[in-house]
Amino acid sequence: MDAVLTGIATAFSVQNLAFCFLGVTLGTFIGVLPGLGGLAAVSLLLPISFYLEPTTALIMLAGVYYGGEYGGSTASILLKLPGDASNAITCLDGHEMTRQGRAGVALFTAAIGSFIGGSTAIVLLMVLTPVLVKVALSFGPAEYFAAMTFGLLAAATIAQGAPLKGMAMVLMGLLLGTIGTDVNSGVERYTFGFLELLDGFSVVIIGMGMFGIAEVISSVMTARDRAYKGRISISSMLPTREDVRRAALPIARGTGIGALFGVLPGTGPTISAFMAYVIEKRISRTPERFGRGAIEGVAAPESANNAAAQASFIPTLALGIPGSASMAIMLGAMMIHGITPGPRMMIDHQEVFWGLVISFWIGNVMLLVLNIPLINVWVRVLQVPYRFLYPAIVCVVCIGVFSINNSVFEVWLVLMFGLAGYLMRLLGFEPAPLMIGFILGPMVEENLRRAMRLAGGDFLAILERPITAAILGMTALLFLWIVYGIVRSKTRMVDRLDDLAQG
Repeated sequence: MDAVLTGIATAFSVQNLAFCFLGVTLGTFIGVLPGLGGLAAVSLLLPISFYLEPTTALIMLAGVYYGGEYGGSTASILLKLPGDASNAITCLDGHEMTRQGRAGVALFTAAIGSFIGGSTAIVLLMVLTPVLVKVALSFGPAEYFAAMTFGLLAAATIAQGAPLKGMAMVLMGLLLGTIGTDVNSGVERYTFGFLELLDGFSVVIIGMGMFGIAEVISSVMTARDRAYKGRISISSMLPTREDVRRAALPIARGTGIGALFGVLPGTGPTISAFMAYVIEKRISRTPERFGRGAIEGVAAPESANNAAAQASFIPTLALGIPGSASMAIMLGAMMIHGITPGPRMMIDHQEVFWGLVISFWIGNVMLLVLNIPLINVWVRVLQVPYRFLYPAIVCVVCIGVFSINNSVFEVWLVLMFGLAGYLMRLLGFEPAPLMIGFILGPMVEENLRRAMRLAGGDFLAILERPITAAILGMTALLFLWIVYGIVRSKTRMVDRLDDLAQG
């Protein structure tokens, strides 16, 4: 209780309140823009956090992240252009409600569902994180190596489509993480004579390139000059009694699904939202209503993605294992500020941890104000031509990167990573597993080295530790499951080709 009171005092300081509001506002603004979302928002605003106190910086970045999840539903509902992948499923029924003149009800349902989902996940964060910390305090280098290896393999499942592509991106991230000077031997690795690479790549450069610049290029290449011409009044947002009846249970179920999947590494808001929608349609007595303006198709996925966004902080803060690319960037920001996420964080940085958790409550209340009474502000944002917005975003990215080390070389790196990220997307390679591999790779290497030194160089001795053996066993099962899925898809493809040949 003393720790919680300390967190309340920290979160309610004038500075932290101001930056929490700034974070959720900027996150909502960027989330409203189609194609960007919370991940791009955190990447774009990461450099600002370097000039703030650690607690204030993390409160702002967290606000940007879940603010982006809130804002992403606006463009999905009004324009059928998802602000983020996790809001894509909302387009199906949300935009149909807009076409039926019920845009206000859809936006209100999304906001309330997001608030309930996020608030429930915060409670789980406060309850489960201390429990996980007690377990994780018994972890040594071998256990951390096993847990992070499992996280790396789970990251491959984040990618939509072929699992092999996800694994390839994880390996690419691992390779990028080895660039620089080896902290143990002092040997330069893959610097190719560039002095600027002696310290390796910054998480800012990869994050802003892969998720900021790449999103801008993708948005420019896609026709997005749609605009919502209407105006939404507060009275038009109020749901009917029938709407409340239909939305109540989907919000509850979506919250539970999001909280469950948010805790698991490699899932996150997108999978949670899709699962919530599929389950609602499956159990509905009138599944034919889905896709035609069913309010359940808005309530369930929006509750799920925001619950997952908050719950994903649990493995990140308690174990130091990011469950998504956004959490990988948050983890990188903590490390830049000298805070090592994991079981020691609640002990060594108690004020930071509980201040951050309490700020989640504050941010969720602020987002209700931003997304209900001020909804017409975001409608006007959607009316600004994108040819004016995206050049401004690129300029902000370049200025932010240059301001970190006054390095033009790093600006060019960001632009190169942005172009590479766009090309990867064209080829079906998603950058999220790469970011997780980049963040976890050096940590896996360090813990493996420490574990091997303690074991006298005998890897089999590591497997004698029960927790390590159990986690590595789970990793092996996950790998076999991925391989089975690949073989099964190939077999089906061969069977179809045979049927076509015989036909």
